[in-house]
Amino acid sequence: MKRKKTVLHHILAEKQKFEKRKEGDGMSAKDEFGTTKYVIYAEFEASGIVERPDVVGAIFGQTEGLLGDDLDLRELQKTGRIGRIRVEVHTKAGKTYGTITVPSSLDRVETAILAAALETIDRVGPAEANIKVLRIEDVRATKRKYIIERAKEILEGLMEQEIPETQELTEEVKKAVRAKELIEYGPEKLPAGPHVPFSDSIIVVEGRADVLNLLKHGIKNAIAVEGTSVPETITKLSKERIVTAFTDGDRGGELILKELLQVADVDYVARAPEGKEVEELTKKEIVKSLRSKVPAEQVITEIFYKGRNFYDVIKEKEKAKAREERKEERKPAAHSPSQVQRGPVERKPEKPERPEPKREERIIKPIQQPKPSELDEFGELIEKVKASKESMALLLDKDKNVLAEIPVREMTGRLRERKDVYAVVFNGVITQRLIDTVSESGVKYLVGARKYNVVRRPINLKIVTFAE
Repeated sequence: MKRKKTVLHHILAEKQKFEKRKEGDGMSAKDEFGTTKYVIYAEFEASGIVERPDVVGAIFGQTEGLLGDDLDLRELQKTGRIGRIRVEVHTKAGKTYGTITVPSSLDRVETAILAAALETIDRVGPAEANIKVLRIEDVRATKRKYIIERAKEILEGLMEQEIPETQELTEEVKKAVRAKELIEYGPEKLPAGPHVPFSDSIIVVEGRADVLNLLKHGIKNAIAVEGTSVPETITKLSKERIVTAFTDGDRGGELILKELLQVADVDYVARAPEGKEVEELTKKEIVKSLRSKVPAEQVITEIFYKGRNFYDVIKEKEKAKAREERKEERKPAAHSPSQVQRGPVERKPEKPERPEPKREERIIKPIQQPKPSELDEFGELIEKVKASKESMALLLDKDKNVLAEIPVREMTGRLRERKDVYAVVFNGVITQRLIDTVSESGVKYLVGARKYNVVRRPINLKIVTFAE
């Protein structure tokens, strides 16, 4: 029993050694046995001391002529259908134990016959021996297992290389185009959008990434300061253009804003939401921030002189606007005597909050309404442009005579060319940019369909909308 346990332990050790060698070398079976299909594993026990050549000689000698010429081991080995026979031996207590490995490229039946023939060997050298076949391994099954495992690894590597979505490809192309659109402006070669050289208004941001983010969302008139010190190019541009300072919502953005207000002629101030940077904003956040811009005079007064927070000023501005809207909604009801008698006390708590809009009105000049007699003079001309199916503008002289009837898109260029225009009537939107252009041309009246985002106007210009 003890001997059997020793033999079994040795066989298991040899088996583990072979498995490790096979796993460690990947396809070691293929490398060693070539075109081998099957491998015969057997164990033997001899009653005396024998060597490896004795075992190999016994295998060839005692099977010679046993299975016929077609299955003669010597012939099979010469033709390569039987590989090199491997024998491992060790001795203990005067006996020899070991394992035999025979690679075969024969078919399944012939390999089984050959394995059975090994068990007929009863003597090795001078000692009696007993050989027992443990198993026949299909090498192709091992290869298939290797192929499956290797295929899994290859597939995992392929799946890690994620195929980009169509939107990602589109964004990549757009990003490359935006990078090409980026220009270098001025002696300092500041990163800027393509519209900076000829745009009437510019947006001053902190760095290159901010300009790229604005380009991504279609804003092409941004230019970067690129550092804490404001370049001379920005200072010169601020004297010629309408400048909006658009800085990050952190401490660094506030410091750059202070320097901009000191050395440049800034018209408006916009800031990213508190704690965010311009380069990480979405399109909606950018538009909201730019719409909430504050005149530079108000920023200097409210923030730097009085020490208030920019975002508190914006919140108060929004609250004041909401109160004004509620006040306008309640005006029709105030004319009814019954409404006034029912609850006059409930409206009183709002009175202390009313001075806040007045302070804003002192900073942003309200648009003055012309007298009704003056409006009547443009009545026929307004109806004329209203009836037009296309966007058109009428340029008038002091006597209300039509100097030119032109498309709205050509209006800015014409006004810059001639200085004899007294009034402009058109069926378009009155913007801050148009107001600035018109005022430079000496126009006294500007009549349009409606106003949009108008925050200031020259004193000598009267603005009228169709609704008025």
